[in-house]
Amino acid sequence: MLTVIINAFQGIKNILPTNNSQLSKICLRIHAFQIKVSQNQQQLPKERLRIAIEQLGNKTIETSLAVINDLEQIAQNHPQYHWIIMDILTTFVRENAPNMPQEKVTSNLSTKVRVDIQAALTVIARRDINKDPENEQLDLSHTDMRGANLNKANLKQTNLYQANLAEANLTQANLAGAILSAANLEGTNLYLANLEGAILSAASLKGANLFGANLQCASLYLAGLHGAVLNDAIFDGANLREAKFSE
Repeated sequence: MLTVIINAFQGIKNILPTNNSQLSKICLRIHAFQIKVSQNQQQLPKERLRIAIEQLGNKTIETSLAVINDLEQIAQNHPQYHWIIMDILTTFVRENAPNMPQEKVTSNLSTKVRVDIQAALTVIARRDINKDPENEQLDLSHTDMRGANLNKANLKQTNLYQANLAEANLTQANLAGAILSAANLEGTNLYLANLEGAILSAASLKGANLFGANLQCASLYLAGLHGAVLNDAIFDGANLREAKFSE
């Protein structure tokens, strides 16, 4: 339980511009909810999962943070529920952070994801991929993940169609085979990222950092690369047809 509180505290501290007093109040509320969760630890994982799903529908961030941590524990300890939980978390992100029309994005310039959305993405990104079933795909399409921290995230073959990842940190992330068609990657840090075989058709990579990125056999058809950092990037076998490198 202590680990859960510390992780939640650090997540909020790193993302929310608030004072220590406010952080303490938030973490106390998380702690109170986590006590309730811990009372169910001896229950069958299926029952714990049912309770967690119900609580995740609660609209408070404190509750969501505690539930997300509990879901990760269930996924780690009960492999039969691993993929179900990943599906629950990706659905949570899609429903609570939908990609907004461009005019709304322009009027809401904040590039910080909500703290519980970041927590869900962190669990997804660091999951044990050996437990992923064959022929299944994470679905984070049409989501607003601007400014998300996905450093070293494993998002291999993930569906990120029309996702907004502007200003996100994808340093050394594994995006091999990922679907990033029409995605917004403006100003995204893709330093040393693995994008081998990724589909980036019509994606916007304006000002993105692709230093040392592996784009071997990637599709960049109609992609916008204005001002992108391309030093040491690997484009062997990539489809660069009608890609735009300048305004």
